[in-house]
Amino acid sequence: LILCDLLMPKSNGFEVCRSIREQLQPTKIIVVSGRDYGVDRTSALEAGADEYLLKPVTWELLSSTIDRLLPEIPRRPEPKSVPDRESVPARIRPWGVRGSIPVPGKSTVRYGGNTSCVEVRADGEIIILDAGTGIRLLGLALDKEFGPRSMKLTLLISHTHWDHIQGLPFFSPAYNQKNLIRVLGYEGARAGLAKILASQMETPFFPVSLRQLPSHLAIEELKEMEFQVGNVEVRSKFANHPGICVGYRLTTSSGSIAYFPDNEPYDKLKLLLASRDGISEDEARDFATAEGKKMVEFLQGCDLAIMDTQYTEEEYAKHVGWGHSSVDSVVSLALDANVGKLLLFHHDPNHDDQMIDKMVEHARALVAKSGKPLEVEAAREGAETLLDAKIAVS
Repeated sequence: LILCDLLMPKSNGFEVCRSIREQLQPTKIIVVSGRDYGVDRTSALEAGADEYLLKPVTWELLSSTIDRLLPEIPRRPEPKSVPDRESVPARIRPWGVRGSIPVPGKSTVRYGGNTSCVEVRADGEIIILDAGTGIRLLGLALDKEFGPRSMKLTLLISHTHWDHIQGLPFFSPAYNQKNLIRVLGYEGARAGLAKILASQMETPFFPVSLRQLPSHLAIEELKEMEFQVGNVEVRSKFANHPGICVGYRLTTSSGSIAYFPDNEPYDKLKLLLASRDGISEDEARDFATAEGKKMVEFLQGCDLAIMDTQYTEEEYAKHVGWGHSSVDSVVSLALDANVGKLLLFHHDPNHDDQMIDKMVEHARALVAKSGKPLEVEAAREGAETLLDAKIAVS
């Protein structure tokens, strides 16, 4: 870990960050400064800093920041902002279940109309999967739960399409200076994670910029495909979806959770587009089979899989190459990987509650035909799953 000032003789913190990032990628960098300019904070983070602290810096703030950036280093125990959850089951609660665009209304009230956001509580950590519009309601619930106490939150971004980030400007914990929020994700196809998240909050799109948020919000671009969030082990895998998109697998003391909100299996895709892509059907089939095995290995034995099931088979035929899955493909994948429970996710904005009911019924029929013990539900806003109990309760 390196601690440096923003302004130093013969150099500055921006140059230090860029130089270190070019040579020492894993090194964590904390920049401190007496200058409370939002542009300095944003520039430091974009240059490679992991955190930007305003002087004077208290020992409590510095110590908690180091603990967050380097959780593997043992330190003297400090009061936790959340109760110890190692002795209780992992809890998973969707706050947004839709894909593409929010669709509030009478026809979607049962499953919900907000876009992608899932809360995971395990091993003393609060991990948030994506920041679609559902994160707004999560923020309000956290404010009510914690009251004046501080929060330590980790937000994992699968990708930066609008339905996975547009709720972030409305996430109320980001407006509390007591809170520590770590945002993790991968560099986009055309711009870095910090730049993309900041751009949607710049004028003329939003009145408050990312750099003006008073919380201690650190954005970190991931390079590795395996990392830790406290005691939770996280693995990621690139999804087949336009741009840079990943799915995550979280391994907790209660079991494992996989989250693939946007993904198109290769089996049908490659065969349907083989002639267009100038490859033979055998080549397409071999490639799809190899990629399918990788996906099965990633999901193998997962207790809960939250998966993109945007289309029916009939709908998928009209949306080949759009980067989304059909229910049939995902059920087949979950069965091959011996998944314990499957949550149908990323509901199409054109699907009302009755349509989703039919998709669940169809998925369960496929499972029954297989003879395997896979539980299937559709993700519903507010429905909590206890990992060990494998049941959803309101």
